[in-house]
Amino acid sequence: MRIAQIAPLWERVPPPAYGGTELVVSLLSDELVRRGHEVTLFATGDSQTLARLEPGCAEALRPQGILPPQYAVYEQMQLSKVFQQAGEFDLIHSHVDYPALPYASLTKTPVVHTIHGIFTPLTEKIFAQHRTQNFVSISHSQRRPDLNLNYVATVYNAIATDRFEFYPQPDDPPYLAFLGRMSIEKGPHLAITIAKQVGLPLKMAGKIDFENQAFFEREVAPHIDGHQIQFLGEADHAMKNELMGRALATLFPITWREPFGLVMAESMACGTPVIAMALGSAPEVIAHGQSGFLCQSVEDCVNAVKQVAQLDRAACRAHVEAHFHVDRMVDGYEAVYQAVLRERFAHNGHLHAPLRLAS
Repeated sequence: MRIAQIAPLWERVPPPAYGGTELVVSLLSDELVRRGHEVTLFATGDSQTLARLEPGCAEALRPQGILPPQYAVYEQMQLSKVFQQAGEFDLIHSHVDYPALPYASLTKTPVVHTIHGIFTPLTEKIFAQHRTQNFVSISHSQRRPDLNLNYVATVYNAIATDRFEFYPQPDDPPYLAFLGRMSIEKGPHLAITIAKQVGLPLKMAGKIDFENQAFFEREVAPHIDGHQIQFLGEADHAMKNELMGRALATLFPITWREPFGLVMAESMACGTPVIAMALGSAPEVIAHGQSGFLCQSVEDCVNAVKQVAQLDRAACRAHVEAHFHVDRMVDGYEAVYQAVLRERFAHNGHLHAPLRLAS
């Protein structure tokens, strides 16, 4: 198949540090190329990919400090480029949320939208306007039945497990890890509370967005003492692998309906169990009592830390390899593409361009 992949322009593909969506797009695009598809990746010009790269801008925008509304201008220029070339593709796969919806409604080329975020009261209105387009959810919990969207599948995000070193034992003395955006939704303030209540060190890493700076300075920074509570900044792959791999457990005390949460899969791939609030996708990603614990409160998390050493770290990695491996994700998307194209053929009697199947 001739497939266009549209990535956000915040980070390069793959991201050097933070950037879950860009990481998923990278893994998907490269594996599709390996399977014989002709893939064009619309992403930042500094991206590294096996696909044919069509730059939407020269370099990733977030590291340059380019924020809304300036970001939206680059995004519109990228989408214009994609859909001006729509006739060259059998299918377009968008990972940029609602901005692609109006463009997709004006092209004959089938478009698939993977929703990587959550709906807000405002964005749900534009999704409802385009409810008949083809949507893929990244967890069952992410779906919004009340919007009556045309969900064609749920395809879980994935990681490349072979890029994560397995740690059969945590460090001694033990510590807890937290990795994620420094925002109220991710719960770093709750991670600090949990660590203090169990009396263990907490090593934290993550990015601080401009809109979360005040939260960080108010709820997190006052607790950082360099001893029990450590903040290591934004972590690259090697750093987060070691940070989570050597930990007794990774804390994931989210306060929102997390659509997926790659950190959970990444931690378990290192062999480290995850202690999470049972919100959003967490019950779909964690096998309770096997690869981690699902909790209802901070008190539950504290009790889980006291039990977590009993879990089999090899079972944590095996859980990820069985459910969140790249091959499984790409199998899911190939099935989505084929189903969408079959539907297109059934309605039109022919495709707008010759369909090229992978060998």
